[in-house]
Amino acid sequence: MLILNWAVALAKIIYGLSSRCFSMTADGFHSLSDGTSNIIGIVGIHLACQPVDKDHPYGHKKYETLFSLGIAAMLFIVSFNLLKQGFQRLQHPVFFQADLGSFTVMLVTLAVNFYVMRYEYKKGVILKSDILVSDSLHTRADIFTSLSVIVSLIVTKLGFPLIDPLVTILISLFIGYAAFKIAKQSSDVLCDTAVFMDDQKVKDIVLKIEGVATCHKIRSRGRIDDVYIDLHVQVNPSMHIDDAHKVSYRIEEAIKSAIPGITDVVVHMEPLNHYNTN
Repeated sequence: MLILNWAVALAKIIYGLSSRCFSMTADGFHSLSDGTSNIIGIVGIHLACQPVDKDHPYGHKKYETLFSLGIAAMLFIVSFNLLKQGFQRLQHPVFFQADLGSFTVMLVTLAVNFYVMRYEYKKGVILKSDILVSDSLHTRADIFTSLSVIVSLIVTKLGFPLIDPLVTILISLFIGYAAFKIAKQSSDVLCDTAVFMDDQKVKDIVLKIEGVATCHKIRSRGRIDDVYIDLHVQVNPSMHIDDAHKVSYRIEEAIKSAIPGITDVVVHMEPLNHYNTN
């Protein structure tokens, strides 16, 4: 993926500079950031795969989420620079001629980007990898920008060269939106946003366990493939501690079996009616 992204980037940048097509050059720098994000992803996944240790009792998976923010930050910078340069080109236009070579470069690189995007996204979903999904969104943005460059080349060929800086500005907005989506998803995980906004699914599972009177204060956090849940369960006050422990164990197993991606379940046992459940 890294070699393909850099090959695509160099083709666009070299031809864009030689033909003075700024939207193609901008798209090339966007593709170049794809290659950079691949390197960030490799480092992030390597750190995330490290086993649990004394300093990281919850594992290292959030490193992958943290590095996804790095990809978002890089995209924001690229977006801002392209937006600024697009407005500069509107004020000081540079005219170019769209030819067969420019169309060929864009169509070939578009096909490569489409293959990379589909492959990365499918693997990201299967492996539940923030990095791969984020990087595929980055590449998808590259596909949209490549399509806009092709439209720019067609319109320029029809005699409207000022469309080039306008498309550059459009490209910057596409990139900025992709960066926002990645940053939003990653920050939700790092800020311990609830994984399950509706507690009813968890509550339904718990209430089916024999010995459970009611449950409340259900909380969840983490990544979709690394979810931590804690909840309070009320049982009969006369229940022996050994039986309460067995109920707790059955609750944990039931939740893990019913909901994929659950790493740990902490059950706080309480005597019925001893605490306010509100």
